[in-house]
Formats: sequence, structure tokens, C-alpha cells
Amino acid sequence: MVVGSGPNGLAAAVTLAQAGLKVTVFEGAATPGGGTRTEELTLPGLAHDICSAVHPLGVASPFLSRLPLAEHGLRWRWPEVDLAHPLDDGTAGVLLRDLDATCAGLGRDGEAWRSLFGPLLPGFDDLLDDVLGPIVGVPRHPVRLARFGLRAGLPATLLLRRLRTPQAQALFAGSAAHAYQPLSGPATAAVGVMLTLAGHAYGWPVAEGGSASITRALVSLLESLGGEVVCGHPVGSLRDIPAARLVLLDTVPGAAADILDGRLPARTRRAYRRFRHGPAAFKLDVAVRDGVPWTAPAARRAGTVHVGGTWQEVAEAEAAIARGRMPERPFVLVAQQSLADPGRARDGVHPVWLYGHVPHAYDGDASDAVLDQVERFAPGFRERIVATAVRSPADYAAENPNYVGGDIAGGVSDLRQLLARPVLAPDPYATGVPGVYLCSSSTPPGAGVHGMCGHRAAVAALGSLA
Repeated sequence: MVVGSGPNGLAAAVTLAQAGLKVTVFEGAATPGGGTRTEELTLPGLAHDICSAVHPLGVASPFLSRLPLAEHGLRWRWPEVDLAHPLDDGTAGVLLRDLDATCAGLGRDGEAWRSLFGPLLPGFDDLLDDVLGPIVGVPRHPVRLARFGLRAGLPATLLLRRLRTPQAQALFAGSAAHAYQPLSGPATAAVGVMLTLAGHAYGWPVAEGGSASITRALVSLLESLGGEVVCGHPVGSLRDIPAARLVLLDTVPGAAADILDGRLPARTRRAYRRFRHGPAAFKLDVAVRDGVPWTAPAARRAGTVHVGGTWQEVAEAEAAIARGRMPERPFVLVAQQSLADPGRARDGVHPVWLYGHVPHAYDGDASDAVLDQVERFAPGFRERIVATAVRSPADYAAENPNYVGGDIAGGVSDLRQLLARPVLAPDPYATGVPGVYLCSSSTPPGAGVHGMCGHRAAVAALGSLA
């Protein structure tokens, strides 16, 4: 039995079904998918992704990439430019899948960029297999992992010293900011290094038709293996599901503690109850006629745009939200999926996905702050908006119990909680209750639509049956 049908719950279910087990997934919402769902939020025919939108780690995932998801309808689509980070002078840092082209575009920082990321690209798949797993354990490729660690273990602000131009510095800082952490903290370079490498190795694609296509493909594959998904079935206790040899929980640790209702060992229960949740997302879905009028030409062709100005501005904004203070100029992520997947636009109107990083459980209205940031780099943007849908941290939390306080990343990703996610143990997925495992993004390797939390938890669970 699997509780929760997000990408990790479905990945766990598929792994168990591939091993020959009869699997049922229980989902409290009316539709499966968790963060990988797509709905018409603004205008009829415009498909907006509810949470996840762009998937560099989805296409690169050691698990998802091995599945026959194309046979079940999943198609990846790439934009002309993978990522752009515009600046006030009309220029932008630009990430292309082609490392040579990226370096050429970064001018005098080209060779520095190559020296940072080029040596890690050969054998990237082997590296990814180690990085997307528990930190506690014996790596399969220790030399590659050590070379990665020399960069990833640094504060992002320290790694930025290797770069000199505002464009290259901002380009890396924006990727590092996906960690929702102050960029001066230890190991905050890790997310930026990994996303940059994934971009050069695989690009930053979207799923054709929306992120729900990933869910549909995983559900279809699971059903072909004899499994099923039951929606509209919330689980608050083990009594809410049939008895089973294995139970995997795609939930945050606090919810797992509630479901297990006193069965947890004392040490694990304390760790689950103390698990910390981080800053939140404030999301706007907008229908934009003729697209976003970015000043930087590359941003008009980019599937993803990081909006935050210089690296110093990004660092200041991320430090503010970590302290619980709403910045005047938040870091904003923008996805223009219709540039890679033109079928998502209708009569010249494009669905544009954007969210700002805000403090945990922020209860204010960040709409103007988010829109002002985009307008800053795309004058006239507001005039092109024909419809808007807003999702606040409270909306996210009410819609999905895993999004505590609007935290869509499954918990704080500082060094302490990277090592103990959710507990410091050789098997971080085991709850200590026989046959019950945690498989959400609150376990290693953390947030992202890669399915590795669910897959690795299922492998650990299967090992208990041996």
C-alpha cells in the first residue's frame, strides 16, 4: 500500500509492482499527481502546471529515464534557450544545453564556467546515481562524487568568486536559489551545481501537455503492471487502508507520525516531530497575450527565466525569507512552457507560470511584488495580462498536506537537514515500524520531480522482504 500519489509515491508503487507485488496507491485528492498536476486555471484551453513545471532532473533521473514512459504518452519538449537570468541593463546570463555555446555567451567568464562544470560532465549519469541518494552510505563512484563535493560543499557565495561578470554570477546564483536557503550557508552551492550540470547534460525540458503528463504516464505504467490508484481516499491512520506486507508513505514526517499513531520508536518520533519546514512559494498563473516582453532577447526564447537581478540581490532576498522577512524584491521563477510546447498557447495567449520565494506561512499578498519584479525586466508585461490565478502559501497548504506552510520542497535543505533527512541513519526511509517506509521528498535526495525518493525507499522496503 502506498499513501500519496505524488511523483515519489508513484515511483515507489512502480518499483514495487515491477518486483511482482500487488500495489494500491491511496490519494486524498480527487486526482493523482501531487505537485505534478495541470489544470485550466485562467482561461479555457490554457493548461497551467499546479506546482512543478520544468524538469531537468525528471529527464535526467536514473529511475524515470529507465522506465518506458514514452510508451505511456510522456513526451519531453525543449525550448530554444534552457535558462535566462536577465539584468537591468538588458543583458542576461544564459544557460544552453551546449556547454561550448554557453561559455561563448558568457564572454570572459566562459573559461571559468567551463572549469567549474566541464570536468563533471563526463560520467554525469554515474555522478547523478550517487548524488540522488542518501548522504550516509558508500558511494558507487567515490572519485566522481569527491570532485562534485569540492564544489557542492561550498557556500554558493564562495563558488561565485570564481566568476567575474554579473551575467555569469547571476546565472549561477539563480540556480543555487532553488534550495530556498541563504546562499552564504555551507553546501548551498550543491543545488546550483546539480541543476547547471543537468542543464548541460540534458537541458531543462517541460512535459508536453503539462506536468500532469508525467503523472498520467506513471499511473498508466503502474496499471499495466497490475497496480491501481484510488483517489478521494485520505489516510489519517493505518486503519484507513487494508493490511499489507509493506506500506510506503509519500508524506511529510509530521503526517507520517500522525498516521503511525504511537507506533514509531521514540527517537524516530522525536525526529519526525522536529522536522523543520522552510520558506514558501507564492504563485501566480497568468494568461499573457503575445508572451512576456523581456528586454533581454534571450529571455524571450527561454523556457525558464530567473528574475532577481544581480547575485547580491538574489542572496539578500533568500537571506530575508529564511529570517521570516518578506523582501521588497523577491526572487521569482518564471516558466514559459509554451515556447517549448506551442500547443499550450491559444490564439496568441500564453500560460505563464511564476512564483516568488516568500517566508514560511507568509500570510500577506505578494502579488504586486512578484509582478513588479517581472515588469522590471519586461516593461509592459502587466498590460499584456488578460487573466490571473493566485496560489498563496495557505492555498498550497490547504490543497496538499505535504506543503506545510506553503513549503513545496518537503522541508528545509540546510546542511543539518541534508544529513538527517528526516533522521541520521543508514536507512533514512525506514520508520522503525516493521514494513512501513517514508518515501516523500522529506527523504533523500529531497525535492524535485525525479522519483528517486520513492524508488530508493521501495528498494529498501523490498530488501526487508528478502
